[in-house]
Amino acid sequence: MTSAVLLPLSGRVAFVTGAGQGLGAAIARGLAEAGARAALADIELANAEAVAAEVGGLALQLDVRDEAAFSACFDKAVAHFGAVDVMVNNAARTPTTSLWDITPEEWDDVLAVNLRGSFFGCRIAGRHMRERGAGRIVNLTSMAGQQASTVTGAHYAASKAGLLALTRSFAQELAPHGVTVNALAPAAIRSPALDAMEPAKQWALRAGIPLGRFGLPEEVAAAVVYLASPAAAFMTGTTLDLNGGRFMR
Repeated sequence: MTSAVLLPLSGRVAFVTGAGQGLGAAIARGLAEAGARAALADIELANAEAVAAEVGGLALQLDVRDEAAFSACFDKAVAHFGAVDVMVNNAARTPTTSLWDITPEEWDDVLAVNLRGSFFGCRIAGRHMRERGAGRIVNLTSMAGQQASTVTGAHYAASKAGLLALTRSFAQELAPHGVTVNALAPAAIRSPALDAMEPAKQWALRAGIPLGRFGLPEEVAAAVVYLASPAAAFMTGTTLDLNGGRFMR
């Protein structure tokens, strides 16, 4: 195999939000293994630093709800690396509160992190990439934004549905400038949240997956690498499902 196949992101720089744990950390590792250098942003700096030490990336503290802080953090990455080629909007809150018990404060905060934060990420990175005439934006959505579920909170589902629409809006706007914007919609992926579920709920969830197992964080990372790579150059405004066949369309 050629180096372009083995390291499809060699020479590229990625910016990942929520990179300090879970899927974000797995995505950071996957990007690094594909040859990318990475800026790893997380609200908990210590978590970002731990992953950065592992992959050789730049750790940054970021609350995605704050647009000015987001812009300043992104500028630090650009100053450090010279440019950002790949933006991964991954930071999210995933509460499972019943829709009858969601407080206005919890609703607003989930939408602020999951949807508003991703809007800031798309716009800040989009402006930078538009000027450069190239770039990749990948938004982490969820099957919850496409199909009702009693497992996820209504506010989480609403935020992810909104992000699907936001992805298409930015894809349309940035396509003439050589920038692609796509969504990745995982479901039933091994994570601390899933592992914390009662065994009976895990069994019921797994029983509804045609492939008969939960997905792995590394499989999500591989899909992000694909969307960020030259192989996906003709894809934009697309939602890539990763759910073991649980939701087919």
